[in-house]
Amino acid sequence: MSNTTRRTLLTGAGAVGLTAALAGCAAYGDTGTDTAAPAPADTGAGATGATGDGGAPAGGGGGFAKTSDIPVGGGKIFEDQKIVVTQPTAGQFKCFTAVCTHAGCVVGDVSGGTINCPCHGSKFKVADGSVANGPASKALKAVAIKVNGDAITKA
Repeated sequence: MSNTTRRTLLTGAGAVGLTAALAGCAAYGDTGTDTAAPAPADTGAGATGATGDGGAPAGGGGGFAKTSDIPVGGGKIFEDQKIVVTQPTAGQFKCFTAVCTHAGCVVGDVSGGTINCPCHGSKFKVADGSVANGPASKALKAVAIKVNGDAITKA
């Protein structure tokens, strides 16, 4: 009977430790770090007609998005990469981190000319990532991309 009690105790302790570890991973709003791809020193993200396969997936040269996926005056969020690509005017593509600078939430949608965070209502301009509406006080960081034909890749 003492083996069963010891086994039960160790199993319970392991479950508590796992629960604590998972809770730490799901902590809300880590404002101390930006988990998105680092921004290059040059903030002029996105240019059309550039060449290269920067972020092309293995086995294909198609990039992570097609230009036709990005609406003019809007954008698309790539949550797995924590980036958002916008097309402020026809043929002009920009890319920013998708992590809100206020509380670290991933932005939720792009509409009405802004990139919108669902957590506290911050809005960022699709043209340059600057704050259109707080509580965020810092712009989204630019991420360099390349456009080659209809393929968008990371620079």
